[in-house]
Amino acid sequence: MPRKPRSKAARAAPKTGQKVDLKLLATGVPGLDQTLGGGLPALSFNMIAGGPGTGKTTLAMQMLFANASPQRPGLFFTLLGETSLKMLRYQQQLDFFELGRIGRDVHFRNLSREVLDGDLDLVLERIVEEVERIGPGFVVIDSFRSMVRLKGPADHDRALEAFVQRLALQLTTWEITSFLIGEYDDQEVQNPIFTVADGILWLSQAADRNSVVRKLQVVKMRGIANMPGLHTVRITGRGIEVFPRIPEAARKGRPRIGLRLSTGITGLDAMTGGGIPAGDSLVLAGPTGTGKTTFALQFVAAGLRNGEAAVIAVFEEHPAVYLDRARAFGVDFEGAMKRDQIRIIYLRPLDLSVDETLEEIRASVRAIGATRLVIDSISGFEVALAPTFREDFRESLYRLIGTLTSMGVTIFSTVEVLEKQEVFQLTGYQISFLTDDIIRQRYVEIEGELVKVLSIVKMRGSEHSQEFRTYDITANGVLLRDALHHYDRIMTGMPTRQLRPGSRYPGLTGAEVKVLEAVVRSGAESLRRIAAETGLPAAAVRPMLERLIELGFVARRSGGYVAVARPSGG
Repeated sequence: MPRKPRSKAARAAPKTGQKVDLKLLATGVPGLDQTLGGGLPALSFNMIAGGPGTGKTTLAMQMLFANASPQRPGLFFTLLGETSLKMLRYQQQLDFFELGRIGRDVHFRNLSREVLDGDLDLVLERIVEEVERIGPGFVVIDSFRSMVRLKGPADHDRALEAFVQRLALQLTTWEITSFLIGEYDDQEVQNPIFTVADGILWLSQAADRNSVVRKLQVVKMRGIANMPGLHTVRITGRGIEVFPRIPEAARKGRPRIGLRLSTGITGLDAMTGGGIPAGDSLVLAGPTGTGKTTFALQFVAAGLRNGEAAVIAVFEEHPAVYLDRARAFGVDFEGAMKRDQIRIIYLRPLDLSVDETLEEIRASVRAIGATRLVIDSISGFEVALAPTFREDFRESLYRLIGTLTSMGVTIFSTVEVLEKQEVFQLTGYQISFLTDDIIRQRYVEIEGELVKVLSIVKMRGSEHSQEFRTYDITANGVLLRDALHHYDRIMTGMPTRQLRPGSRYPGLTGAEVKVLEAVVRSGAESLRRIAAETGLPAAAVRPMLERLIELGFVARRSGGYVAVARPSGG
């Protein structure tokens, strides 16, 4: 039995002072429900507009298949744009298209003959006839702008506006959710015809050099607070996917205060004041060849030894290179990948968007419960982006870092910095304020040799070493060496050696000296007492005491520690 239209008077009216519940439909398009503000308002009259090739038909078709059912069928009208047969030939290549549903709960009708006759009353009559006969819950008309072909542009606009208003009035007498598809340029967004619509989705594509990026904007959606701005759209074999520019708020929250993660490098945890605070974003910045990737790998390996999961987002080297390097350190990344304890995401297309990257990283973090994330590198990330997204790269990084740290993930990012004489850049890209912690690497010349040096520039809310430490990249990873106490002008890259009074404790870091002096002052002390006196975390003090024992400065006595050597000098 065809379902007859209901008049407005016959519809159940809400009681005075009572809000009408706005039912929202799932669109079946990944990311679109979030962009719309929760879904598509049921019984709404909507328009999909944009230029050719932006994905208008595919978007409407995907929503139709997601909402059609035997009780509430979907009805798709094709007009002059293309015949139903031609459209179906291409649309059925997409995963969401189920051929077995055609003629059962998804119906197609072609009205090309009626449109070519130029009789708009006949076109409207045929649409109403099919709606009454099938009783659909979801209707699409593609493309409504092709329905009018009159001589004068003024007549064309008036006729089209009148037709759409009559069509909208007719469709709203049924309990139907409807979409009209039309080709419009971006400059035509203010066209009066759009005033009749409850919702407007605008699709566009921008070509920049060799890159083409599709975007979606929710221009209008009555009754719900939609997400503002332009959102990246990608069409794949699965159909359309929307990547919202404002990600969904994370529910996990930050880790507990005081928890620190080991860097996996002997001596570096002590320099940072006990490791990287959990939930922080750390940037390791340095010129090419300073071992940034090796540092990042050891950070991941330390997590694996502690039973943690990690995600590595790679933008430059192939994942096989990471696996080879890890194998050289004696770490079984391949085994961890089989256990789903590590996921390596290789992202290197030249038309990538920030939101696509963020969604893939977030999905991997959630899938394996990762607590550590490596982004290697920010420089490669920028190159992989489509040119249109590089213009607001800092704003994109702000959203990326903020979203991921809100999930409780500790981020270890690398970035390449170009060295300039007499200029000491912290991270490049002017992103220092975006990150919690910064470790800076650089080359210096000492006695005719090129030496690698690192320093802790920033540890937000935490004490840290102020020293410049030399280091080497060995077959076993990073090896920290001596602090450059006897050199000035290190930041210029050409340090000068200074004759200073001899150090009382040669070879020790500032934090290690602080621990040793506490032991010297107080005699035999427990680990807890030493940590309290120095203000350093016990987890950071323990390895320092072990090193002081190895160097002969300290010995264990009756459950505590005592100074056994006091080098002269100074």
